[in-house]
Amino acid sequence: MNYSTLKKTAALSIASLLVVGMASAQTDSTKTATTTTSSEASTAKVFGGIGQYNTFSIGISAGVTDGLVPFSINTTNKFKADLGYGLSLRQQLSHTFSLQLDYLGGKVHGIDKAGTEKFGISEYKTSFNSGALSAVFNIASVSFLHRQNSVNFYTSAGLGLDMYKIKSNTLADGTVQTLPFGDKNVKELFAPVGAGVKFKLSDALALNLGYTVSFVQGYNFAGKNTYPTFSHYSYTYGGLEYTFGSSSKKNLEWVNPVAQMYDELYDAALRQEVEALKGRVTNVETAVSDLKKDSDGDGVADQFDKCPGTPAGSVVDGSGCVIVFPKPDSSLTAKPVGTPYSNIQFEFDSSVLRTSSYPVLDATSADLRSSGKGVEVDGFASSEGTAAHNLSLSKDRANSVKTYLVNSGVDAKKVKIKGYGETQPIADNSTEEGRVLNRRVQFKQK
Repeated sequence: MNYSTLKKTAALSIASLLVVGMASAQTDSTKTATTTTSSEASTAKVFGGIGQYNTFSIGISAGVTDGLVPFSINTTNKFKADLGYGLSLRQQLSHTFSLQLDYLGGKVHGIDKAGTEKFGISEYKTSFNSGALSAVFNIASVSFLHRQNSVNFYTSAGLGLDMYKIKSNTLADGTVQTLPFGDKNVKELFAPVGAGVKFKLSDALALNLGYTVSFVQGYNFAGKNTYPTFSHYSYTYGGLEYTFGSSSKKNLEWVNPVAQMYDELYDAALRQEVEALKGRVTNVETAVSDLKKDSDGDGVADQFDKCPGTPAGSVVDGSGCVIVFPKPDSSLTAKPVGTPYSNIQFEFDSSVLRTSSYPVLDATSADLRSSGKGVEVDGFASSEGTAAHNLSLSKDRANSVKTYLVNSGVDAKKVKIKGYGETQPIADNSTEEGRVLNRRVQFKQK
């Protein structure tokens, strides 16, 4: 097979692949547009990680090369196709981005129309082998018309090393020029920039059509120094790409993330879990409401209330039963509210002053300030807890009263404190009523 026949065969193969790819894409597009079944929905989860997908692929391509490229000053001006071929390894990192390692080889044949030579070159032939790492960006990975993508457009850009050998160089006058590098390979950096379209033949196999321009960072690709115009050439190709991996996994390149999110949100099992969760939340809310239910309004929930139906306004204990305070001896009866030097009562295991004590404390402060007398503040506790704890608690209660008096203007030197703990009770510590009276501070005037 001669070289011309080989080029024709390659062109015919590419055209055949294009027809097959477009027909397959049309079939897939029609199928996904008219029906949506559970089998089409991806089993992968949103934000489930890249391990859910097949991501590694290998591709082969063949096509035509030429020294002419758009949007640039070309070394020659007449289209002359030659054969190029390529191999790629690609790792898809997201729905829209991948890294690709490319090998490209072939020949570039440049030719000028007679009398229009730009650099004094009428014809050149150069063979090349290049390798590059490129970033590939899918620009149509989301389709709002179809559940599954069948066609993906992409762009690419990269950097690599081009090794080329100049085979011949003919000047405008027909002179075959002595090659500037002899029979040596020239190594120069180059930047491939391209665009293309892929047609989905199956989840693993795709037809790939594209166009790449290689910008060589040198001036001698045509066999003559073309400064300040960098050397360049184009590659128009078609090929096949196969993605490796388990058949149970989707090819990440063809996954539509919008459709995937829709499927996950409307997954039947997920909806059932949500409904079941709603039922459990309702049960918890009902149980909490039952716990908070207080029919007689005494502040104790019904399930803990041992004395339901207590009259409104009754003072009850933790069981919801009315506290009956015994009438104390006249010698122990507290003075009317607001009377100086009345006993100050405290809550259980607390040294925090009640707001109801403020009138007595204010009256006591006023009397001390006006008379200049001194006072001893004695703290006491009920018998719950250890004797050491109750002694400390009684001192804290006395200190709370002293702090209030001093803050209201009483001379601190006029106020002495003592703590007696659970000693010297004024009521029976075996009853709650008696213990309430024993949690106190008393004043002793000096």
